[in-house]
Amino acid sequence: MITINNLTKKFGSITVLDDISIHFGKAKVYGIVGENGSGKTTLFRCIAELEKFEGTIVSELIPIRQQLGNIMAEQFFISKITGEEYIRLLLEARSKKGIDIKSRNIFDLPLDRYIESYSTGMKKKLAITASILQNNEFIIMDEPFNGLDLSSCIILTELIKILKNKGKTIILSSHIFASLTECCDVIIKLENGKLSNIIHREYFKLLEEELKSKILPQNIADFL
Repeated sequence: MITINNLTKKFGSITVLDDISIHFGKAKVYGIVGENGSGKTTLFRCIAELEKFEGTIVSELIPIRQQLGNIMAEQFFISKITGEEYIRLLLEARSKKGIDIKSRNIFDLPLDRYIESYSTGMKKKLAITASILQNNEFIIMDEPFNGLDLSSCIILTELIKILKNKGKTIILSSHIFASLTECCDVIIKLENGKLSNIIHREYFKLLEEELKSKILPQNIADFL
């Protein structure tokens, strides 16, 4: 569905993404992992056509941005607009008509209230709801579990699985490793802007052990 070839992104003399090549297939969930500054968010912005870059991103659906739901870690909202108005605005952008928003308010948000009165978690849930109702073929989720309560995390996990079964391509990042292993078919590891590894589900446990061995000090019990 989306093929990235030799993608390189620089900010001045700093190379943030270095010669990335990968294919994202239909009906798959991909997790992107990496330390802060490894290039995850920049990669998402390149796919969403929000950044200029070297290399190519191609898809059978063109333009990509008209088929893409982009849930950013810090979502932008217009001031003095209600939750329902925000969703309707995004539906209009995709020419989606006749959708009963209130009956599909899965996170039970106060849609008649101004978004500026929402908590961080409520804003995240609003962005997720709007993107799903747009019925996009591709969905990017940058740290979608951050700020969500337990019940909302469970709902989001199930929604991701349902979207996959509907043939959608989902690319997400998370610092919560368990959320990735629960949702993803493939985990892609970025290190210093380079694609260092592609791990399929059957090897997730090995990845977890590898991460633990790198992160945890051998004498961790001595800290208690």
